[in-house]
Amino acid sequence: MTDPTIYAVIMAGGSGTRFWPASRRLRPKQLLPLGGPQPLLRETVDRVLPLCGKERIYIATGRHLAAPTRAVLPELAPQQLLIEPVARNTAPCIGWAAAVVARRDPDAVIMALPSDPHIRDEQRFREILKQACEAAAGGTITTIGIQPTRPETGYGYIEAVAGTGPVRQVARFVEKPDLPRAQAFVDSGRFFWNAGMFFFRAKDMLAAIDTHLPALAAALRKLDQAAAVGKETHIIDDVFDAMPAISIDHGIMEKITGIKMVVGDFGWSDLGSWLAVSDLAAALDGQGNHAPAGSVLVGSKRCHVFDHTDQTQKKLVALVGVEDLVVVDTDDALLIVHRDAAQRVREVVAALKARGEHEKV
Repeated sequence: MTDPTIYAVIMAGGSGTRFWPASRRLRPKQLLPLGGPQPLLRETVDRVLPLCGKERIYIATGRHLAAPTRAVLPELAPQQLLIEPVARNTAPCIGWAAAVVARRDPDAVIMALPSDPHIRDEQRFREILKQACEAAAGGTITTIGIQPTRPETGYGYIEAVAGTGPVRQVARFVEKPDLPRAQAFVDSGRFFWNAGMFFFRAKDMLAAIDTHLPALAAALRKLDQAAAVGKETHIIDDVFDAMPAISIDHGIMEKITGIKMVVGDFGWSDLGSWLAVSDLAAALDGQGNHAPAGSVLVGSKRCHVFDHTDQTQKKLVALVGVEDLVVVDTDDALLIVHRDAAQRVREVVAALKARGEHEKV
């Protein structure tokens, strides 16, 4: 079999709540340099370029993020940004992308990938993606399951049929479990973290949507008809407003059979909180602290300081007698959070919205 033609669809929406104050509504996680020197979206695109090339990359994003997304990826043509007028979750996002690619090549394989994970081993990542694309080229919708390293309650899981090879049959998708159930999943050896990566021929995903999400299928047909006469942008607002808001997991993956899963072992992190970012940062002293050069840390342990200011004159940071803190400094806000409470940062955003201070979110 010849190698399939591969497209990448990078899902780059987001509301900017988990990484406040560095992230905001107009600067969500994927536009920040959290895993390295470049924004996560830039790193994601560069990672997949060897598999598909620049011309076969699409970025699905919200209208309010179009300008900053273009600024991060200036080399992409305007039509390579699929700009959604309103968020409708991943099923409409992936469905629209599949329809756009199908207009060019219905047999093409699409990699639908999130824009914001950290990948430690990029070469291994591409090898796994290629395996998943090869499976999808045969007509099987495919996903990647991350080998779990702990009983994580913040992720969904994929149960695979027992086996030892890198490609497994999927038995079912499971929602985020409580801790005892997560521990049982890890102990069984059959469960993998759902990393939200999906691989399929454009025509296969459209067929699945036609069967399981008929309202979405009807909306996509309207977009195809309008695109054929050059008027897709004229109707996009009305069509998206009428689309069902549903994830690809609930709408498609949990309903179809015969799904394949490739085991992922490439050092994946979804960077779900400041704690996850601090865990990636190398400690700069013997007490597990990470802080900007020149900082003074006295009697402090396991503290991580992140400077996201634009000021040319940087502040001196000093910590005295504290432990397990994450400190995030920006031009207009300062966050200090205990490592164990990192997931509660979004509550700050909710409080600011409740106070009407929308300019700070």
